[in-house]
Amino acid sequence: MKWSCKEFKDLSLDEFHDIIQLRETVFIVEQDCPYLDVDGKDKDALHVFGELDGNVVATTRILRPNVSYKEVSIGRVVSSPLVRGKGIGIQLMEESMKFIIEYFGDVSVRISAQTYLLKYYQSFGFEITGEEYLEDNIPHMEMLYKPKSS
Repeated sequence: MKWSCKEFKDLSLDEFHDIIQLRETVFIVEQDCPYLDVDGKDKDALHVFGELDGNVVATTRILRPNVSYKEVSIGRVVSSPLVRGKGIGIQLMEESMKFIIEYFGDVSVRISAQTYLLKYYQSFGFEITGEEYLEDNIPHMEMLYKPKSS
């Protein structure tokens, strides 16, 4: 597995295409959730992605402070159905957190987590910070990771 973290301007057309294709495959088709995935935030994001045999099989989007939240945030967390159950999702979050520390330092990170994934995010130190809400008709909860130094 090859992991990369690139600013939008540094992504190749093929890389961006494959990232968007994976996000649409899972979030729009698999989860049967029509929504506008390309929301303008990709242009100012860091894109973490894992490639296996030349194919993007996992990705997240890291947003700078004050884009979605006052804190750095991670969103569009997705892995291909072809690699689920193989620990790729764990690696994806580990790599994303590693890149956040590299780019921003050991800072707080806020996410909007699909409720069924709470235990997954809690395993990385994220804590629930509010009540459940619907986002694109899918139950979510806001979560926050606080650095160990705080």
